[in-house]
Amino acid sequence: MNAAFNLSGKLAIVTGGGSGIGLGIARALAKAGADIALCGRRLSVCETACAEIRQTGVAAEAFRCDVSQQNEVEAMVAAVIERFGRIDILVNNAGIAGAAQPFLDITLEQWRQTIDINLTGMFLCSQAVGRHMVREGHGKIINVASVGSFLPLPCSADYSASKGGVMMLTRAMALELIRHNIQVNAVCPGYITTELKQDTIERVAEKAARKVPAGRIGRSEEVAGVVVFLASSASDYMVGSSVVIDGGIMLK
Repeated sequence: MNAAFNLSGKLAIVTGGGSGIGLGIARALAKAGADIALCGRRLSVCETACAEIRQTGVAAEAFRCDVSQQNEVEAMVAAVIERFGRIDILVNNAGIAGAAQPFLDITLEQWRQTIDINLTGMFLCSQAVGRHMVREGHGKIINVASVGSFLPLPCSADYSASKGGVMMLTRAMALELIRHNIQVNAVCPGYITTELKQDTIERVAEKAARKVPAGRIGRSEEVAGVVVFLASSASDYMVGSSVVIDGGIMLK
């Protein structure tokens, strides 16, 4: 492995890491040598994922946390530091798809839930981990945004607004934290298979073949590889960047 991409001796927190893109990211970081702290609302799912990750030879622990709750976030970060003694990488992956309703039908409760998890949760985790990174004098924060950060998606006003907020939060954090040697960047996936229910993959794949220039849906490992790069020293001069991984959707 190229030394610039070697994450041995590093500790990475991956929120929402028990399944989907988050699990793909955690696997890739572990293969690069990082120890892993997985956090999510379903502890048993994270524990199962950690058991798999340990087979790569790194340490992995599961922590229950609802990222929209400040007390739970702060307790999770404290527990990770107590267990591992350090936090070098934070991947803010936890998120939901939103109400999937026309704008006029979205309830205030649905709006708040989407914003609380997708945006406020990222703010809370980044603040809690960022304070530790400032004390240590280094760190990498990678926010999982979306092509929805740039393009309004039908029946997704709450989701698109939350991901647009993620984009600006990434830039604001990057501007302030770089003086502490903390690099903040974002990845912006398009259609990724692991985000979808199995019974809809075939239908969406058919749609993607028509609308995505690459002619297919992306895979979680294609997002994870970019995250490993952003977590490594190879990306030290990238500050506030947004890497689009969408098979060309943004070109149309």
